[in-house]
Amino acid sequence: MKLYDSRRAPNPRRVRWFMAEKGIEDIEIVDIDIFGGQHKTPDYLGKAGLPNVPALEIDEHTTITESVAICRYLESVYPEPNLFGRDPLETAVIEMWTRRAEMLLSTPLMMAVRHAHPALAAIETQVPEIADTNRKAAERALKVFDRRLGESEFIAADRVTIADILAVTGIDFARMVKFRPDAELVNVGRWLKAMMERPAAKAGV
Repeated sequence: MKLYDSRRAPNPRRVRWFMAEKGIEDIEIVDIDIFGGQHKTPDYLGKAGLPNVPALEIDEHTTITESVAICRYLESVYPEPNLFGRDPLETAVIEMWTRRAEMLLSTPLMMAVRHAHPALAAIETQVPEIADTNRKAAERALKVFDRRLGESEFIAADRVTIADILAVTGIDFARMVKFRPDAELVNVGRWLKAMMERPAAKAGV
């Protein structure tokens, strides 16, 4: 298998973090230069179908994109440690928090960076109002996560799961626009510190 990666982008980092948590080391990583347009070349599009990273080439006929879909596939191939759920109820709870982490937190933060960081003007028609609206949405969402983390060490279970990975990579990416969670969100602060101290936080960084 080959993972088509981009070290500057947050979605590929999700997969690298996931692989590091599982100790997966036998997948070839191919870096894609998105600023150079390599993700838009006929060769890459012929594999991935869309100009997106990451992409996991499983064999000469099958390549899958979308970071969570890639992680789900890897979970099936490398089942331990479990990051998606051990039984129907836990799986559903993890899925619920994974969707919340992506829709309410990570995606708004990524949009805030894409529309505010000067370097990304090369690949994005930036609209400052989009950056501001999404930043405020993420700030509101963090209050939800702070309440949750007041009753649970991690976001979705008694251990790190895919939900934590989506949330932490989104927050850390937003450092590019000097975003940090409000200091009053002490539970988020405790969790974020613990996540950034994990060995997986340094995977491919």
